[in-house]
Amino acid sequence: MFRLNRLTDYAVVVMSQMSLRGENLRSAQQIADDTAVPLPTVSKLLNLLGRAGLVTSQRGATGGYTLSRSPEQISVAQIIQALEGPIALTACVDGAAESCDVQSLCPMRGNWNKVNTAIQDALTSVSLAEMSAFPATFGLSQTTAPKTVQADRKS
Repeated sequence: MFRLNRLTDYAVVVMSQMSLRGENLRSAQQIADDTAVPLPTVSKLLNLLGRAGLVTSQRGATGGYTLSRSPEQISVAQIIQALEGPIALTACVDGAAESCDVQSLCPMRGNWNKVNTAIQDALTSVSLAEMSAFPATFGLSQTTAPKTVQADRKS
């Protein structure tokens, strides 16, 4: 089964929460409170996402974190790559961190690139803004969504 690790999943949750708050600076503690992700994990994620250029930090009493670009300009692929490195399904695809011992003999050599490219293209085509959008709940329209959700969307 192809599965993202928990830290990468949390990174999408944290960044989605940040996107809902617009350009407002948020402390690691506020983000942890809003997402229910433990503070040490949020701090680690913000550090990794900052190194990847996806979030920016401001020090000081009024400091905090914000997205470095608009949510429409950040792809799910960029978030995954910030936490896990290049997207590579097997050891023989372009960009894989490790090499395959039987690569020269393998009949699949090069064919995995097609699959890997399709997955990478799909992840690149989904923006953080799309991941942050609330799905319709039980067929209710956006105007009939719970008031707390409507308030969060506006702030």
